[in-house]
Amino acid sequence: MTRREIREHIFLMLFRRDFYNSDELNEQIKLYIEELEASSLDENSYLTERLQAIVDRLDEIDSILSKASSGWKLNRMGKVDLTILRLAVFEIQFDEEMPVKVAINEAVELAKKFGGDDSPAFVNGVLAKLA
Repeated sequence: MTRREIREHIFLMLFRRDFYNSDELNEQIKLYIEELEASSLDENSYLTERLQAIVDRLDEIDSILSKASSGWKLNRMGKVDLTILRLAVFEIQFDEEMPVKVAINEAVELAKKFGGDDSPAFVNGVLAKLA
């Protein structure tokens, strides 16, 4: 799996978080991982660990996002945009191996693929304030 594919899978799993309670989310993640037939056990473990690391820091990530997205409350953002921003903030703030420019570029690419017409510009603008 490429880094972009890994990021996309983490995005898709993290997106589910806003729709399920913690017990249901764990079951959903387990089902999602099982459907990734072509992935190895190491990749599955990495995906799960990475997702858990993001979820564990979600309050901190949301606090950072609230400051960076002046004029936008998190509960008013689209779920796709918010999830992309959460993943990007994690990569920027807590992943020492991820260059900031790469994290922003990858977030914009996710926004192009999964978001609305205005999503790439919105995601880029919020993340530019962080950088």
